[in-house]
Amino acid sequence: MLLSILNYLDTGPGIWEILLRMALTAIFVGVIGVERQLRQKIAGVTTHLMVAFGAAGIAIMQDSLYYEALNMAQAFADQGLMITVNLERQRVIAQVVTGVGFLGAGTILKTRNGIYGLTTAATLWLSAMIGLCFGMGAYIVGIVISIFSLIFLTVIRKVLSHTALRHVQSPDIIGSERVDD
Repeated sequence: MLLSILNYLDTGPGIWEILLRMALTAIFVGVIGVERQLRQKIAGVTTHLMVAFGAAGIAIMQDSLYYEALNMAQAFADQGLMITVNLERQRVIAQVVTGVGFLGAGTILKTRNGIYGLTTAATLWLSAMIGLCFGMGAYIVGIVISIFSLIFLTVIRKVLSHTALRHVQSPDIIGSERVDD
């Protein structure tokens, strides 16, 4: 068991790198989740963090598999064997995007008066993207996306509330009451 853990750390990111990636995911997605929870949306901080942690974990595993394939190709080349290695890191990202889209669809409600939950669905999808960014080690991209998202979820929404472009409030329906995650 310990040997397999050590082998993983040889081919993928080290333990401190994994902890950094997960901590950044927790901080930046946590803020978005808190914003959703403060607005009493059905998906709060815990839901957003679980989506992001899952995406980050998948990205970290993909990183490890990528480097393992490179190491294996190098080992074969060192033995004089020629092999073709096809590395497709984008496949994992595509699967996460699809899976989280399905999860987000569950937060959208259609009533006679309109459609509600689109922003929450979008923030769940965004949480997965931020988790993928940090999980793949793209720290700057994850931070920039997080900051822009928070600005638009809070500051820009406040500015728009003073114009004719006000945000439509969710109706008083099941799922719009305060949720303790």
